[in-house]
Amino acid sequence: MAARVRPLTPGELTAEQSALYGAITGGLRAQEPQHFALTAEDGALRGPFDLMLRSPAVGTAQQELGTAIRFRTALSDRVRELAILLVAAHRDSTFERESHEAIARALGFGEPELAAVRTLDLSGFSGGERTVGQAVLELLDGDLSDASWDSASAALGLDGLFELTALVGYYSTLALQLRVFRVD
Repeated sequence: MAARVRPLTPGELTAEQSALYGAITGGLRAQEPQHFALTAEDGALRGPFDLMLRSPAVGTAQQELGTAIRFRTALSDRVRELAILLVAAHRDSTFERESHEAIARALGFGEPELAAVRTLDLSGFSGGERTVGQAVLELLDGDLSDASWDSASAALGLDGLFELTALVGYYSTLALQLRVFRVD
C-alpha cells in the first residue's frame, strides 16, 4: 500500500513542529546507539516520528511517553524489547518489528528467538521473559487472567506491571497510526 502522507522535511516545519523535531532528533533516542535511522536522507523523520509532527501537542506528549518507556522504566532491556516485538508481531507493524529487531539483536537476541517472536511463540523463552511475554499476549487481547496477574506482578512488581501496560498501549497506538497512514 502506498503511504497516505508525504514525510515533512525540516524546511517545511512550523515552529511547533521544529521544536518537536529537535526533541526527537536531539533527545535520548538520538543519544543512544543507533540501531535504526531516525531520519531519511532528506532529514525527514522516519516511521511514527514524522506522524507525530502532524499534531505537535499530541506528538510531543506521545514522544515523551515513548522516551519514558524506552529509557526510564524498571523493565530490563531484553524484557522491554521482547514486549515491543510481541506487540509489533500481533499488530503486524513492519516498522516497529524491523527497528526493534535491530535493537534486540544488539541485546543478544538470536535469529531463532526473533523468528519465534514473529509468530508469537514463547516456547524458547523461560523465567521472567516468558512470564512477561505471556502477560503481553494477554494484554493485547485486552486483560490479564488472575494467574497471569499473579505471575506478572510477582516478576515485575506493581510498578513494572504498570509500565508494561503502558508499553503495550503505546506501541499498539504507534502500530495503529502507522497502519492508518500507510507508513512502512
